Amino acid sequence: MGATVVFGAQWGDEGKGRVTDYFSEQADIVVRYAGGNNAGHTIIIGKERFALSLIPSGVMYPGVTPVIAAGCVVDPEVLLAEMDMLESRGVETGRLRISPATHLIMPYHRALDEVLETRRGALRIGTTKKGIGPAYQDKIARSGLRMIDLLDPAGFLAKLETAVADKNVVLQGAYGSPPFRADAIGEHYLAMAHRITPLITDTSLLIHRALVDGANVLFEGAQGTLLDIDHGTYPFVTSSSPGAGGVTSGTGIGPKALDEIVGVSKAYITRVGTGPFPTELFDAVGDRLVDVGGEYGVVTGRRRRPGWLDLVALRYAVRVNSLTAIFLTKLDVLSGLDVVKAAHSYRLHGEVITEFPPGIANLEASEAVYTELPGWEEDLGEVRRYSDLPGNARSYVEFIEDQVGAPIRWISVGPERQQLIER
Repeated sequence: MGATVVFGAQWGDEGKGRVTDYFSEQADIVVRYAGGNNAGHTIIIGKERFALSLIPSGVMYPGVTPVIAAGCVVDPEVLLAEMDMLESRGVETGRLRISPATHLIMPYHRALDEVLETRRGALRIGTTKKGIGPAYQDKIARSGLRMIDLLDPAGFLAKLETAVADKNVVLQGAYGSPPFRADAIGEHYLAMAHRITPLITDTSLLIHRALVDGANVLFEGAQGTLLDIDHGTYPFVTSSSPGAGGVTSGTGIGPKALDEIVGVSKAYITRVGTGPFPTELFDAVGDRLVDVGGEYGVVTGRRRRPGWLDLVALRYAVRVNSLTAIFLTKLDVLSGLDVVKAAHSYRLHGEVITEFPPGIANLEASEAVYTELPGWEEDLGEVRRYSDLPGNARSYVEFIEDQVGAPIRWISVGPERQQLIER
């Protein structure tokens, strides 16, 4: 396995929890390298469902060290609640390690997220209002508080006093929001710190030494390529780099260390929140994808917007991430459809294009151009060999490979661990 990256190749919600759980079984270390508790994934073990939004999925395996790296932002309340949930269900969390450079989400970040999104009105982005964006803003402005600050309570309180004073000017002056008290926040965060500080470790060095020793390291992404702050459908994006490029900056591991880059894609596509969506479905087929696929957000519970597979977008994900392989999920959800469609190109201002267009206005103006393929009736839940898939299902898989230029090496045919085909 070596150093393997697994992340979303679409707008997130591709079923990465299922995928990272599969790879975690072979891993020694599982690293979350970007994002915060605005993204979640579900792991199903037998009849039990575990919804995680922050802790890497490797925590489910006793021999694995789960790591939250520097590229993440962490809300300590959410972290401890998730740890408590896992412990109450028999999953030990003391193996978790957190980078000292990981930034903290503070109460004023959540407040700013709320008022800013409300102020946008019809132009809202669709943020989860969990403070992710404002925390990353402070990181870039070099005014954020980090895990390492919890190791120095006096220094933490001094920095917090300055931060709260600055944020109150904005929250009170611009939005009429009630002010925050630095002393109350400080007392609350330092009360939580005694459980967190023992987990703080130089995770860059930890990962480096593990790779030198020949360990298997899984880098676990959140969200998806099309939500990347630089390469996604800006401004309808997240505040970090969830693609392969975010691994090196988010962990402190150089790009030469990476062996396998796996993009996760559904056999169709969904997105949450607002923003352009060329293959979006508003009909009974779309409703069926939502119902059969269980397309509701793990963190927010919001209904996902469904659509046919967008090969233009997937082709783009292959290119900007240098994908070595694709893990195709939810192929089973398409069973029972007479026809399965995939957009091989867009029509933009009268011209047919096969590459993802730059700029939100171009994407909004793009019309999907589809290839129609025959569907299949068979239930795929018990299929474990590629050759046992219905012929039309195999044709669909191979059509995707041919269109995007990357091999599909794994196919999930259900949500449980064993419902998997490895080619």
